Amino acid sequence: MRYGIIGTGAIGGYYGAKLAHAGQEVHFLLHSDYEYVKQHGLQVDSCDGSFHLDDVNAYQRTEEMPACDVVLVGLKSVNNGKLQQLLPPLLYDKTLVVLIQNGIGVEEDVQKMFPGVQLAAGLAFICSAKTEPGLVSHQCYGSINLANYSCKDEALVQAVVEEFREAAIETGLVEYHEARWKKAVWNMPFNGMTVALHTQTDLLLKNKSTRRLIREQMMEVVSTAQHLGVKNLDAAFVEKMIEMTDAMTPYSPSMRLDYDFRRPMEIHYLYSRPLEIAREAGCPMPKLEMLEAELRFLEAARLESNSAAQ
Repeated sequence: MRYGIIGTGAIGGYYGAKLAHAGQEVHFLLHSDYEYVKQHGLQVDSCDGSFHLDDVNAYQRTEEMPACDVVLVGLKSVNNGKLQQLLPPLLYDKTLVVLIQNGIGVEEDVQKMFPGVQLAAGLAFICSAKTEPGLVSHQCYGSINLANYSCKDEALVQAVVEEFREAAIETGLVEYHEARWKKAVWNMPFNGMTVALHTQTDLLLKNKSTRRLIREQMMEVVSTAQHLGVKNLDAAFVEKMIEMTDAMTPYSPSMRLDYDFRRPMEIHYLYSRPLEIAREAGCPMPKLEMLEAELRFLEAARLESNSAAQ
């Protein structure tokens, strides 16, 4: 199949490069490092084996790209409004759009923009960063789960899973709500806490007080998900996530990097939307509501600082 990548960053860059390295036809939309990648290619420094793509199908505008069978969206969700302009040139009637994005509710809102487009969720479990032009630094893990949201052709989603696996990407096919809420179990505590306390994942778990708080926040997500009828989510999964993070290299999640680089944080889909759903379901998450308030304060303070600097 022909793949298009919208958002060639830490996530889109990694999975797109893995597919291209395995021989798939992949077309990359780039922004700030377009000229660099066009000239020098794309480098992936990976714990699973580094590699370099010499000849990259690189573009600055989606109007220049071909229609694709599968479009992987690696944009930050704060930029989803741009999809109204970016996506249409890549679409035909059977295109599958995979949103590899954080949070709860992204598919619902993108579907409103594109009522007839087939959507799936991509839930990446990966430590990866892109802080230099044309360089993706993959530190550990790297698996991804795909979950069908509105694709009528189940065989198409399965075919994507198989091609990911052929590219040496550990890939599962999972139920949509289970996938999104399982990802939230890790994302909601760690993304916000690394920003609020200006730290990394390892130090949060080495300290007894914050380790306990992380576990309590995770259990708030589990309790809400169970209340909503989500399957296969319990205290054992929380312990698995904590053990996985203990074994992880010290890591700054995407929200921490966004804050450090003075970019907008994905507070809406990572916090506000799931917290609203939880309250409406009669199962609020008070510790995570407090964390959201802290993040809103930091975001407002930074915006005020940026305005003053201008």
